Amino acid sequence: MPDGLSAQRVVPVANLREFFKDELHGALEKQHVEVEDQTEHYVVNLLTLFSRAEALYENTPQGARTKPLVVMLSEALEAPTRDERNRGLQRLGDVSLFIAGFFARSFARKLIDIDYHIAMGGRAYATLSDSLARGRGRVLGAVFGELAAKFQPMVDALNAVSETAYTHTDEDILRLYEVWLKTGSRRCYEILRRLGVEPAPGGVSIAH
Repeated sequence: MPDGLSAQRVVPVANLREFFKDELHGALEKQHVEVEDQTEHYVVNLLTLFSRAEALYENTPQGARTKPLVVMLSEALEAPTRDERNRGLQRLGDVSLFIAGFFARSFARKLIDIDYHIAMGGRAYATLSDSLARGRGRVLGAVFGELAAKFQPMVDALNAVSETAYTHTDEDILRLYEVWLKTGSRRCYEILRRLGVEPAPGGVSIAH
């Protein structure tokens, strides 16, 4: 797995899909986030798919990596057909959600931050939902609409899934505080409180 998960204990599972289903459902319940069954099922399938590196990354001369989000957006908007445009937007939303959810700690070393992925992914899903609002695609359109509306809470849920058995360092605490300031993440706020830090909008935190 990529280095974003390397600090965690490896837990063997018999069925990866069932593992993600149970972990995601528990994370959503713990955070009091309600989503439709179809939406939860979609995200479980997404996690199962992207657990294989070849599904998430593309081979380039510089090695396996994802395309920049702005390139993905440009390619989607310039696609010659509606179906290709929708597939591009779906890919953009899916990649943004997965990376923001599973690799939040890695953003501390990059120029592009987690709020950028949240904004890009949410807008991609919203545009896709509008495109599928009528006809045979309206059920899937409703899924993308809910993901767009609840992108931040879903990222928080995926953060919880990815951080099982993870111990936060001082650097992580600073990063959690920064993410909370930028995104208003309820989960980051609760973790900070649990770690003895009282988040303050003015940029000051008070240890209990």
